Amino acid sequence: MDAVRVALLRDVLAGTGWPDATRRFAGTLRSSVLPHGGGLLLVGTAQYEPWHLAAHLVDEAAWSGTPELAPTLVRHGARPGDPAHLAVGLGRIEAARRGETLLVVAPDEPGAPLLERVHDARRAGATVLALGTGDQELHAMAHEALAVPDGPDADTDADAGLDLDMVQHLVGAAAGENSPPARRGRRRFADRLSRLADRLTAPPPARW
Repeated sequence: MDAVRVALLRDVLAGTGWPDATRRFAGTLRSSVLPHGGGLLLVGTAQYEPWHLAAHLVDEAAWSGTPELAPTLVRHGARPGDPAHLAVGLGRIEAARRGETLLVVAPDEPGAPLLERVHDARRAGATVLALGTGDQELHAMAHEALAVPDGPDADTDADAGLDLDMVQHLVGAAAGENSPPARRGRRRFADRLSRLADRLTAPPPARW
């Protein structure tokens, strides 16, 4: 989903609270990874791997000049013979430590093996973020959680039309938009504004 589609989605969801909710969640993600120079681990469930969010965060990291946003994708079915970026298994969560961030995307039941590893990562000092349909155990472990109502659990028509993929795109886009390079961009805007003010207040050129 490109920036135009994200903007359109935000327009459609304006007034529902979802644009603000995804920006808050993205802000927590950003504030967790930037001070530590990265260390973002991304994992799904045994039935669901968050490929699209991983790719979106990699893109946002490149476009925003914020490499800290690029995640390590942790896979349930990783094998030693897989390419390096696809060979990171659940043991990586067990090795998570303070200063690292674990983002769990769970559209279905996380399962006991994953929950145990998430619990261990939190006890070791890692920041745990949860994005899914509201699994109580997972969300109780998380420092920050965002639940997406699914199907009959949706409270409003806007919620019913929303799905986890859309929310992941909104979170990824917001994480890139609110990065330090954006602040540098604002400084450039301030510089342009200052130059414009100088031109407007400068005396007219002398006429001979």
